[in-house]
Amino acid sequence: MKLSSDTMNILKNYASINQNLLIKEGKEITTMSAMKNIMARADVEETFPHDIPIYDLDNFLTSLSLFQSPNLEFQGTYVNITEENNSKTSLKYFYSAASTVTTPSKMITMPSNEVTFTLDSSTLSAITKASAVIGSADLVLENTSGTSFLTVKDKKNDTANSYSTDVKTQSKGKFSFFFKVENLKLMEGKYTVEVSSKNISHMKNESNSIEYWIALEPESTYSV
Repeated sequence: MKLSSDTMNILKNYASINQNLLIKEGKEITTMSAMKNIMARADVEETFPHDIPIYDLDNFLTSLSLFQSPNLEFQGTYVNITEENNSKTSLKYFYSAASTVTTPSKMITMPSNEVTFTLDSSTLSAITKASAVIGSADLVLENTSGTSFLTVKDKKNDTANSYSTDVKTQSKGKFSFFFKVENLKLMEGKYTVEVSSKNISHMKNESNSIEYWIALEPESTYSV
């Protein structure tokens, strides 16, 4: 089996969410952060023959980089990696124990949402950069006066520097939904975002199957 570039990009993204991964039998790959505040799922081109527990996903991806065109043969306790059309060079990569990896026990059922909007890569990139520049880890999606903004700020210090960009939302209420910028570990692309007053958000990529569920911070508020 060869892994497509899309699948490789998904695995690299997942490594930023959690260092370990259980690839389950089939075509769906899911992951969950150690704090259980980020969950992601995606359908991939490949069909995996059985469950594959990987304790260190970065190490697995680095192992694949030893080959120009890696071919993977999944065995009972390990995957044998060879160069395509050249079996003289190989790497035997053993699976970890399933008990050592974090994986979702079930997918989240998204509650009804109060706010929807579109988030593109340029806006997310600007938010991430602003967070690093002004040294603030908090992001709030807010509408208290008829206009919605995404604002990077220190939620504990009203006099700290902040960065805002307006965003078109669909909602009938007033809200202040808080995120941690570090939790927005999204692959590049344009996302339809749903936000619920139950302190959970859903972000679905408009170009492929990847989607994320990201928890909001407890200070979040919503009123009609």
